[in-house]
Amino acid sequence: MSVAPRLILVDSVVVDVVLNVDALPERGSDTLVERSDSFAGGGFNVMAAASRLGLASVYGGVVGLGPFATIAQEAMRLEDIVVATPPIDDVDTGFVVAIVEDGGERTFLTSVGAEATLSTSQLDELDVTESDFVYFSGYALLHESNARALLGFLTQIPAATCFLFDPGPIVSEISASMLDAVFERVDWFSCNQREAFLLADSADPAEAARGLRARMNRGGAIVRIGGDGCVVAESERYSEVVPGFAVVSVDTNGAGDCHVGAFAAQLALGRPPVEAARWANAAAALSVTKHGPATGPTSQELEEFLS
Repeated sequence: MSVAPRLILVDSVVVDVVLNVDALPERGSDTLVERSDSFAGGGFNVMAAASRLGLASVYGGVVGLGPFATIAQEAMRLEDIVVATPPIDDVDTGFVVAIVEDGGERTFLTSVGAEATLSTSQLDELDVTESDFVYFSGYALLHESNARALLGFLTQIPAATCFLFDPGPIVSEISASMLDAVFERVDWFSCNQREAFLLADSADPAEAARGLRARMNRGGAIVRIGGDGCVVAESERYSEVVPGFAVVSVDTNGAGDCHVGAFAAQLALGRPPVEAARWANAAAALSVTKHGPATGPTSQELEEFLS
């Protein structure tokens, strides 16, 4: 009997505290915030996107105990995301303060918490099968204990398990040796055009996608090009542009996360990679028509949009 696939995320789930202001305050001043909100972020956005499209999601990272951990765990509960490990009781989940100016410029302040304490013993508790999809981002490699545990984890999971990786905007902060270990095992390497340029030294997304694929042993590379869609390279010699969808964008926050989660969900349904990328493009397009970071569509919404 076949085992139903799951997305197992071994990344960080944190809480985003968003403060909307006219402009960055002067040093030492006291500024009234026009609007504020707090919600789960980080890897949660990827799992929410996958879960809404039918791919059961498991959080294999660490949560703490405290007010921010409560926000994160409640968000995962509402999306039917399974938290695989019990919370640690001596530290809260971390949070990110995002100061958003009127023009859309964002300034981030990050407070690290329980998510930075991932260990090999915690990962050993995850029962990863050949049917599963494993995901983490470049952020997970910034914490020494997490990086050591995760790179060892990649050598232990079944060879047939699909591993997806997104370096994120901090790509230039990831050590070359860590990236080499990722490229050695990764099945799908997904990034945006800026990140692809930094890694492949090419401003052309198709050439960059093929360059990234050349560093991989299998699978493919995806370079997201915003509203224009993405490029899929399943070999170092051939790539294909998968067009995007024209929508009125109101908030692009979390669109890349939505694309990764939706792509995994479509692969789990058995769609070929290029077709899965088309559905992921549509999911990301729908996500930017709503305010918030975790705004991926349901299966019904996505099917209606594509029909």
